[in-house]
Amino acid sequence: MSAPQLYTPVEAAELLKVPESWLRKKAAARAIPCTFLGKHLRFSDDDLEAIIRSGSRPPVRSSSRLRPSSAGRSSRTETE
Repeated sequence: MSAPQLYTPVEAAELLKVPESWLRKKAAARAIPCTFLGKHLRFSDDDLEAIIRSGSRPPVRSSSRLRPSSAGRSSRTETE
């Protein structure tokens, strides 16, 4: 059985394309999966995959983008 790959915060941030400071803040707040070996913060492949999955969002469909807004229209009617 081989040991799982563990990444330092610098390495994990590079792989995720995020600032290291963001990764450390989220890990300290326990807002993302991470591994502590004593006082040393590390990220496993599973941790990184979970972070990516948790950030995934479905596309948003908004009908307001499909039709022009009424913001530029006058509030007066033709009879005024």
